[in-house]
Amino acid sequence: MAIFTHCMENQIQNGLIALQAALQGGAAIMEVYATDFSVETKEDHSPLTQADQKANEVIQALLLPTGIPIISEETKTLDYSTRQKWDHCWMVDPLDGTKEFVKRNGEFTVNIALIQDGAPIFGVVYAPVLGDVYFTKSEGAFKYTIDPNVPVTAEHIWDHAQQMTKAPWEQPIKVVGSRSHMNADTEAYLAQLSEKHETEVVSKGSSLKFCLVAEGSAHVYPRFAPTMEWDTAAGHAVCTHAGLQVLNQETCQPLTYNKENLLNPYFLVCP
Repeated sequence: MAIFTHCMENQIQNGLIALQAALQGGAAIMEVYATDFSVETKEDHSPLTQADQKANEVIQALLLPTGIPIISEETKTLDYSTRQKWDHCWMVDPLDGTKEFVKRNGEFTVNIALIQDGAPIFGVVYAPVLGDVYFTKSEGAFKYTIDPNVPVTAEHIWDHAQQMTKAPWEQPIKVVGSRSHMNADTEAYLAQLSEKHETEVVSKGSSLKFCLVAEGSAHVYPRFAPTMEWDTAAGHAVCTHAGLQVLNQETCQPLTYNKENLLNPYFLVCP
């Protein structure tokens, strides 16, 4: 019993640290968001801003003292010969949805997940413009909306967030689409689903697409386009804690993390 209690205390402590890191990372992003920021282009042609880098520095500083290794989009990833020995690691995207950030539509997030043996056991997704915080506890997935006029702590959010429940499977089937990545494969899936059900597309940017399904605002999220592990790990955790599945489209098995190749396969979030 003492060992179990100690493990639970560690989980809560790590969760609070990650939640605080997401909040502070979001604050760093908002400082840049309020300026006439510049946009660079990375080798993979994706955008990069000072906000990505500043948020990464803040998050790293808070997570490093946990002693758990970190995989982050904005930090050079160690070779798999080292990573494969890790039973735990943090998976971080300091600014998910940089395209949405550049468009200034508010649909970008801070994503932090804790991975254990390839599975996300904790996740926090924070949308700083919207004030929405989605995160997991042992008893489920939770949401808290921050009032910008009221100072709030990670502990307050942890204690006062509302538990989320997935939507019942009823028509119209609400399918989450991407603001920036809708493609032919996704459109084909929608056409096939529409042959059997009345459907409605709900558009959203970044990992907020996962959160729409977790909170019951949508039923399914097909992602038939490239993503990296840091794009999905936190949202994956939120969805599984809400009673959903995040499945490899080919194998129908859950997505796994800290793979040799950090590129995800196509996947489906579903009941």
